[in-house]
Parts: sequence; C-alpha cells; structure tokens
Amino acid sequence: MAALPKKKITAKRRGDRRAHSALKAPQLESCPQCHSPKLPHHVCPTCGTYNGREVIKMEAAPKKTE
Repeated sequence: MAALPKKKITAKRRGDRRAHSALKAPQLESCPQCHSPKLPHHVCPTCGTYNGREVIKMEAAPKKTE
C-alpha cells in the first residue's frame, strides 16, 4: 500500500503551493518602427523588424475582392 496523509491538507496550504501556477497576460511592448504591440525580444509581426533591422520581408496584405 502507498503512504497516506495523516491529516487533511487545508485549502490555504494547497493554494500556497499552487500560487505560481496562475496564468499571466503576456507582456507587450510597442514596436519602435510601426508602434504596434509585440512581444519583447521577438520580431515584429506587422513590419518584420528586430533591433532596428528588417529581418523578415513583409509583403503587402492582399486586398479582398468581393
């Protein structure tokens, strides 16, 4: 048989153990070129620049024809 706890673990003690497990909103910063929100230390998804250089060639968005 496996070991069993001697006493019930209280909700506070259980919550203290799980305190680091909460989901957090991503920290966003603005791109210095296009000022759109982006993740820090990542290439900007709208203009394709990183650290002042164009890293990814971004094409113009295709226009919808209806």
